[in-house]
Amino acid sequence: MSIALVSEKPLRRSKAPDLGLARQELARARVVARAWAETVVEAQRADLAALFAREAIEFFGSQAVAGLYVSKPFVVPTGELDDTALHLARSMGRMAAQLPILEGCHALTSLYTALLPSRERSAMGAFYTPPALTQRLLDLAEEGGLDWTTARVLDPASGGGAFLLEAAARMRAHLKDSDPAFILAQLGHRLSGLELDPHAAGLSQTALEIMLSDLARASGREVPVFVKTCDTLEEPPRPIYDLVVGNPPYGRVQLTPAQRQRYSRSLFGHANLYGVFTDVALRWTRPGGVVAYLTPTSVLGGQYYTALRRLLADEAPPVAIDFVHARKGVFEDVLQETLLALYRRGGERGRFQVHYLNVESELRVRLTKNGKVGLPKDTGAPWIAPRDPRHVRLIEAAEAMPTRLADWGYEVSTGPLIWNRFKSQMRARAGRGHFPLIWAEAVTPDGCFIFRADKRNHSPYFKTEPGDDWLIVNKSCVLVQRTTAKEQLRRLIAAELPAMFIETHGGVVVENHLNMVRPIGMPKVSSAAVAAVLNSDTVDQMFRCISGSVAVSAFELEAIPLPTADAMAQIERLVTSGAKRTAIEQALLGLYGGKV
Repeated sequence: MSIALVSEKPLRRSKAPDLGLARQELARARVVARAWAETVVEAQRADLAALFAREAIEFFGSQAVAGLYVSKPFVVPTGELDDTALHLARSMGRMAAQLPILEGCHALTSLYTALLPSRERSAMGAFYTPPALTQRLLDLAEEGGLDWTTARVLDPASGGGAFLLEAAARMRAHLKDSDPAFILAQLGHRLSGLELDPHAAGLSQTALEIMLSDLARASGREVPVFVKTCDTLEEPPRPIYDLVVGNPPYGRVQLTPAQRQRYSRSLFGHANLYGVFTDVALRWTRPGGVVAYLTPTSVLGGQYYTALRRLLADEAPPVAIDFVHARKGVFEDVLQETLLALYRRGGERGRFQVHYLNVESELRVRLTKNGKVGLPKDTGAPWIAPRDPRHVRLIEAAEAMPTRLADWGYEVSTGPLIWNRFKSQMRARAGRGHFPLIWAEAVTPDGCFIFRADKRNHSPYFKTEPGDDWLIVNKSCVLVQRTTAKEQLRRLIAAELPAMFIETHGGVVVENHLNMVRPIGMPKVSSAAVAAVLNSDTVDQMFRCISGSVAVSAFELEAIPLPTADAMAQIERLVTSGAKRTAIEQALLGLYGGKV
């Protein structure tokens, strides 16, 4: 790959730049920069990525602002860029100078993490936040009553400073008629960032100095230091901020014993960084202030966030939630399903507004109101929220439905066999001590059970050894695929595992990519009716209002609101008589309050 490099003379605009062309050129250069980074030895890559990004942003500053002086980096990266990389970095700085200064800052501060190895980026939990989402999250805070003329704002994981830059721009706009020295002093007093990575912190500080350089020049004062390099999890909190905002890091984290004790109120099982940072945000927000976060949607439904949901409901109930759908190509990294949420510290629980946010480009979004919903009585249970305006009526009906699978007489567990731990016991043919091995493909998209092992490395039989009795399933149950995606026609794909099949073979072994909905004692609803309900469009849409990931978890299945066992009598009759799926669907719709 190659890119034409421009000269390093100061930028002189004789006419308005073509913003569309500048953005395209910068996007192409970014691809080239990532390709260059892939050629760097991994041990040197972080330092060279930091050098590259710093060279680009400093050159951008020299082109965009005459006579600019920026402070030294917080930590000087080691190593040296070769001539090709140096010219490419400066070329990107020059391209960014064709854009509005805030947009140029955004484009270059995100370079550092973009050039890191994907493994290191994932370990840091650092992902680029497109300006459209940054702006929308701050819009949510404004809609929640935030006053930029007085607000104190903190980003506790500020990274490249995306939110600090946007917040500084809004604060400044609301103080536009004030003296430059006063504006700088106000920003220095009211805007703060915390960041563990000194390279990212230094880049964001430099971007802020570039953006505010005209105020510094007019006032004769230096731009304040906004970013503190520290471990946020160890920083003593001060609840003084009107807004705590950001895109906190994602991923599991191994907390120290002291940290686990400190954040125990929000932990359930393993710790995820974004969950811990949500707890952190509450500690820095003043009563009446708001938290505005971009997080995975799993916070609403995942079992590991049970305690965090209870904490939020008690201390900072939601005010508004936007579900994000991004057009392919908008994000550089594959992100989980994402939401923007606004929580008010000390607020009252009530019905909150839900939106669907369609991200059409890095700079443009389209907003759809989905309606209002409330929290469940058990606030640790999944928070059911509409992904579509049609879901509002369905959720209203579900709020009056306390029945769950446990009330029908069922529990959910995952298939016990993790196949790659038992490779030596796989068998291609039936034989003595060989049990049918049930894989996910045995459950067809139309809700049928077909004994098959079609995929690579999938053997149809399993030979048990002494002590393997725990793997044997000897009662009929309903099988549900454990991994599906929101883009699929159906999220719930279920089938009854026939009792006759089990009796014929003396038992089966179920692989771990299937959930088993198993009867407890004498169930009140037949397994055939359970399968029919789970395969219905109505319950599939309800599940979409619960699930926040590609995993179809036992916890989420057990949380689905269902008709009472008595009300299921008509469904039982239809299933027993072999009624068509459309008839079952229509009857079930009636139980959920009508047409969806």
